Amino acid sequence: MRLGLTQSLRTEQRLMQSPQMIQAMQILQTPLLELKDQIEQELQENVFLELKDDPRENQERPEPLPALEEKMQREFSDQLDQLELRMGPGQRGLSGSSGGSSHDEEDRKQSALNNTAGHDMSLPEHLMSQARILDLDEDLLHLVEHVIYSLDADAKLQDTAEQVAQQMLVPIPLAEKAIQIVRSLEPTGVAARDLRDRLLMQLDRLEYVRPLTRILVANYLEDVARNKLPKICKETGATIDEIKDSIEYLRHACDPNPASAFDQNTNSGVIPDVVVLENDGKYEVKSQRGSVPELSLSPRYREMLKEAKSDPQIYEYLRRKIEAAKWFIEAVHQRQSTIERIAGEVVRRQDGFLRHGVQQLKPMKMQDIADTVGVHISTVSRAISGKFIETPQGIFDMKRFFSGGTQNDDGAMVSQQAVKDTLKHIVEGEDKSNPLSDDQLVLELSKKGVHIARRTVTKYRKALHIDSSTRRRQF
Repeated sequence: MRLGLTQSLRTEQRLMQSPQMIQAMQILQTPLLELKDQIEQELQENVFLELKDDPRENQERPEPLPALEEKMQREFSDQLDQLELRMGPGQRGLSGSSGGSSHDEEDRKQSALNNTAGHDMSLPEHLMSQARILDLDEDLLHLVEHVIYSLDADAKLQDTAEQVAQQMLVPIPLAEKAIQIVRSLEPTGVAARDLRDRLLMQLDRLEYVRPLTRILVANYLEDVARNKLPKICKETGATIDEIKDSIEYLRHACDPNPASAFDQNTNSGVIPDVVVLENDGKYEVKSQRGSVPELSLSPRYREMLKEAKSDPQIYEYLRRKIEAAKWFIEAVHQRQSTIERIAGEVVRRQDGFLRHGVQQLKPMKMQDIADTVGVHISTVSRAISGKFIETPQGIFDMKRFFSGGTQNDDGAMVSQQAVKDTLKHIVEGEDKSNPLSDDQLVLELSKKGVHIARRTVTKYRKALHIDSSTRRRQF
């Protein structure tokens, strides 16, 4: 047996994804609102991209230098300066004079800072703004800041005074004082230990609270959550109506999540990528192309390439920018075409839903659409991710149309969405004083021709955020 290093050749096939392919897949998956932001960013970064029929192109240019070259000088001045060092003294006319580029760059950065929208104040910033006006000494203020930034996402404080004192190497009484200061700040309920502590903090700041309400929070909060009102009646001697009045008062007077007003994740509006229109009894898909800015290559790129042929480095730099612009435009067009084709096939298969609603929604798999349209199943998954379709029944997430199904008594397949909708209607129509258990829901569904197991009913009920029968019961 001989030991040592050897070399060998082998042939293998491997699928490699080019940067252009990766970009095209990312654009296909990008929702419409985010795509607009991405297009705006590309317009700023690539001088050869421009909007079609841009009204700014019709404005008079006071300077003799073309606007496109001015934009290149501002946005790519550093890169071009390095390339121009290799050029001769008489070849620098391509990018114009660079005498004021540094000053222009500073003005551009300052303008960007001045026009940047301010961010919403976070909860820690809001609390610190209150703490700074309390005239605290520096050490205590520093400790208060530590407590504030130790709050969890729900604005609760998990650390005890002993833990805070150990972390900051301060006496326990000082840590307790810092925690009490934070608990005194607005909104009421920050730095609470748990929900019971939070609600009691909020009740303490109200002018008058019925004794029963405080008793419910202090001793029966878990029973209230489980809707065990008869047990509370027996142990407190209060009536059902008195307990329900106290619970209703808690819902209006207290806030179990005071940090919610400072959430940074705000809901954005929904813009459908495609719209379904009825024409002579048939449904047609219309892409919302007008919602996506129409891009084109700047007509100046040919002339600039011709002028740059004298220097290979600049020519190659410009060529890469032009190719990137072409790929981006093609990726946006391909995105629109792919979504439109997939939506068209979905509409063709879901004619019953469009005419009669979710009860007629048919089971449908992504693989079925992929085979018909002639794309890979991953392309279908990317194309429907975060995309919405406007139909005569309303605006829906395109993923809603893809689900499995179950067979009814007629032998037809019923989609999971249709079963969930049926389950929701059954629960809405039940006797609230005697709600249906999951076993009873199974029987009710079977009367409508849908036969599913109890565990499936439980899964669907939880997916619809429907409580169990014990919690749904109204006294």
